[in-house]
Amino acid sequence: MKSKLIVVLLFLTFLSCKKADAAAEEISVEAVKLSSKKMISEAGNGSGAPNAENKIIEQKIIRTGNLRFETDNLETTYEQIKIAVKKGKAFIQNDSEGKEYASIYRRITVRIPSENFDSFIKNISTGVTYFDNKEISSQDVTEEYIDIDARLKAKKKLENRYLELLAKATKMSEMLAIEAQLSAIREEIEAKEGQLRYMQNQVSLSTITIEFYKTIAEESGVTISYGAKVWNAFKSGFYGISSFFLGLLEIWPFIIIAMALFYFIRKRFKKKNI
Repeated sequence: MKSKLIVVLLFLTFLSCKKADAAAEEISVEAVKLSSKKMISEAGNGSGAPNAENKIIEQKIIRTGNLRFETDNLETTYEQIKIAVKKGKAFIQNDSEGKEYASIYRRITVRIPSENFDSFIKNISTGVTYFDNKEISSQDVTEEYIDIDARLKAKKKLENRYLELLAKATKMSEMLAIEAQLSAIREEIEAKEGQLRYMQNQVSLSTITIEFYKTIAEESGVTISYGAKVWNAFKSGFYGISSFFLGLLEIWPFIIIAMALFYFIRKRFKKKNI
């Protein structure tokens, strides 16, 4: 009897231990979730970050230019632009040419370091009487750049804390929960790094589109003499007569049938009159 009681007690003790382990595991996962929320809140509030007011904020300006003008010689103007490109340490990104109504044109897109923007515009403008279109624009993206950079730093700080938690984790469920959070954070970090790289590229290299064209005279028909016109008319008349007879040859069966009917009707009409 005592042995049975001992077995029952051991079984109940085993069940209670399993439940305690499951409860502890759930508590651990919840702890990871609560810890992540706390870390996100702290990262968002910028705890431990240096005072932003003590930093010198560098302005981020994206500059673009759009020029269009007429020239007497496309090749000479193109050579002038190439010299300016080399002098300004720039490069030609796109180069296209074509023909429009009464003009031929060439369109070039140049990427140039921002510090050489003004001098390049000045060199291109040399010798141009007037511009059909000249647009210079500047877009201040400093605030947007700082915001993305701050969010990126917060995400990286959060990533490091998750890595510390992962190193201390002992249960598989905790590891899986932390790794899932790490994967999502890593995607956000890569996206923000891509945004910063693109923005920095636009800031450091300005974009200038240059279109220059040359007006061409309208093509006119060749003037011909009066005698040539008469000869052309005579030839047209001859071709017209030839076409007429050829057309008659094509319908000769119908002509014969029509003539036979006309002869028969005329003969009957004469008999009635007699």
